[in-house]
Amino acid sequence: MDYREMLEDLLNDSDGLVLTKDVVNAGIPRQYLTIFTKEDKLERVAQGVYLSPATFDDEMYRIQAKNQRVIFSHETALYLHDLTDRDPLELTVTVPTGYNATHLKEDGLVIHTVKKSLHQLGAIDMKTMFGRDIKAYNKERTICDIIRNRKNMDPAILTESIKRYLSLKDKNIPLLLRYAKKLNIESILREYLQMLL
Repeated sequence: MDYREMLEDLLNDSDGLVLTKDVVNAGIPRQYLTIFTKEDKLERVAQGVYLSPATFDDEMYRIQAKNQRVIFSHETALYLHDLTDRDPLELTVTVPTGYNATHLKEDGLVIHTVKKSLHQLGAIDMKTMFGRDIKAYNKERTICDIIRNRKNMDPAILTESIKRYLSLKDKNIPLLLRYAKKLNIESILREYLQMLL
């Protein structure tokens, strides 16, 4: 099998989105990315990220493929969980403290940081609207995050999201309270629960 076939197979296996590191790891010389780009078989959509013309650019997948420590959170996670009707104007992510997120800010993302020990708390696998795998926080962690960030949020979105969560059949209040304790917002969460339950 030649390098062209290998790259075409890699593109098929990755739904038309490929990273430079994936190409190198597959043993394909980088120059084939340049060749495919010149032949309009690939488009460079970001540094180290290439997309075939027939593939829709799934921004959330692309961001996370390139930045694996990023977890979608806050308003973006609310939207993914259908806890708000408002399409997020900017994608919001959480990274561990110490992670250099300058390039993410330059790309227009809203960045939150959290202690490394809390970064994976409530992280789950989800799908983008285009069916690609991403990591986001579960509903309980997302509710805790928006309460922690309540001073920077639209109060209407905050209240509506908590009400929607509380109306769910699969809500998990014990888990919500455990997360709230770890994130030091237990008493504030209890006030919201007493007000809205």
